[in-house]
Amino acid sequence: MNPENLSEALAHILHNAIEAGEIDLPADAVPEAPRVERPKSRDHGDWATNIAMQLGKRAGMTPRQFAEIVAPKLQALDGVAAVDIAGPGFINITLDAAAAGELARTIVEAGDTFGHNDQAAGDVVNLEFVSANPTGPLHIGHTRWAALGDAISRLLRASGATVTTEYYINDYGAQLDTFAASVWARMHGQDVPEGGYPGQYVHQIAEAILAEDPSIKDQNYEAVLPQLRTRAYQLQLEDIRETLDDFHVHFDVWFSEAQLHESGAVEEALERLKAQGHTFEQEGAFWLRTTDFGDDKDRVLIKADGKPTYFAGDAAYYLSKKDRGFHHKIYLLGADHHGYVNRLRALSACAGDDMDENIEILIGQLISVDGARLSKRAGNIIELRDLIEWLGVDALRYSLARYPNDSPIEIDPDLLRAQTNDNPVFYVQYAHARSRSAARTADAQGVVREVEKFDAATLQHPTEEELLSKLAQFPAIVGSAARLRQPHRLARHLEAIAAAYHAWYAVARIVPAPAKDGTKVDPEPVNYSRRWLNDATTQVLANGLGLLGVSAPEKM
Repeated sequence: MNPENLSEALAHILHNAIEAGEIDLPADAVPEAPRVERPKSRDHGDWATNIAMQLGKRAGMTPRQFAEIVAPKLQALDGVAAVDIAGPGFINITLDAAAAGELARTIVEAGDTFGHNDQAAGDVVNLEFVSANPTGPLHIGHTRWAALGDAISRLLRASGATVTTEYYINDYGAQLDTFAASVWARMHGQDVPEGGYPGQYVHQIAEAILAEDPSIKDQNYEAVLPQLRTRAYQLQLEDIRETLDDFHVHFDVWFSEAQLHESGAVEEALERLKAQGHTFEQEGAFWLRTTDFGDDKDRVLIKADGKPTYFAGDAAYYLSKKDRGFHHKIYLLGADHHGYVNRLRALSACAGDDMDENIEILIGQLISVDGARLSKRAGNIIELRDLIEWLGVDALRYSLARYPNDSPIEIDPDLLRAQTNDNPVFYVQYAHARSRSAARTADAQGVVREVEKFDAATLQHPTEEELLSKLAQFPAIVGSAARLRQPHRLARHLEAIAAAYHAWYAVARIVPAPAKDGTKVDPEPVNYSRRWLNDATTQVLANGLGLLGVSAPEKM
């Protein structure tokens, strides 16, 4: 019996009471998942709900009267030892020891799927993140969304959503001509043109292109510009892909902006927006009236010279996502993109969508790393590949995941490299490694995991109750982290599980201590049951770390 089970049972009880005429409420007044949480004091039981406070007045009764109808029905549930009404109507629930301990077996048997839920089932999501220009290496500014975007995609999939992760390649426009001109200059030992790309990586790209075709250096610049532009872009994009791969981030779709323009999708998008009735012409330009939907000003789609704006590409891209069947479109944008929020939402509405349902824009704040050096290759940035080499994938991903996206982060590299309990990722990974070590020791001593020797009722030590309660909350935490797009909720809960495990490990023996004369003592039922609890903790920590894209080590 876990909080999810109790929540489902509570919803069922309420619907039955409404149908029976005991409670005067419309069926849709009952929350899909009534809230069940830990009481502030464990003396008040294992779980509590304020549903009577929430619905009592609406049902025409006091919360306590409402609770008096619900409490006996909760009491009748298998695994519930006691139900009490506290104060004006809080319902406190105490489970019997066997019901609480049974969770250990449930987790082990569920394996990799424990924590998965169906709250987002049927939701078809396009999740776009990183989307850095292919004119330079990924840097510290892209790192946060690489970690968070990937974690959010994992959480959504664990919650039943169908998710497509997408990288929008900005391969259309003058920046690629400038990039090609910079590569050409480096080929000829010249300074890059004004506004060009000065990093050492441009030298490396120039050298790679020359190695493939030495004759390109002596050809006419205008003649080879298309070839140079394409090859420089391909090499830089390959570098971005490899860096993301090293960071354990993989995209389902790499979407080309250039293809939007070359396929006529931009022109088609303009006609479709015109048909929606939110466009107008002024001073020779073609506009989208985004102020109809809360934008601070209307946006130009086609300039007076007939050239499309960047926003026209945004419009075509949004409609492409819509045409590909993505009901929910999530954009993860950097800290310098606050101005895009209202215009993208308005674009969604102008395209005939519900801007409160079909589009979601998250903004990530800046991060800084104390003592990080500027890249030798890029010169003026801190590259993601350097951060990976310096801090490691696990430490970097976990530290980025454990803070809300809208809060600035300053990373302490000394802390992340320290093998101490002050280092959060070490603390959680060490709990997993310790549990695996405990399992190996138990195997060697014959305390193996056998169903017939598991007795949930033996798990009664206070540290076992605390550990079981933390494990029980894991599915709800996964669900809320997915729903709110907040992986930090999961990271912080893993730390709470690790703390509960370390406390339990310090006082509860899986393998019985030898007798005073050194002879081996045969295991008791509690020892076998503790083995199940140990392995359940292993599974939950591994599942949680996996959802954050962090490894669960066997040894440390």
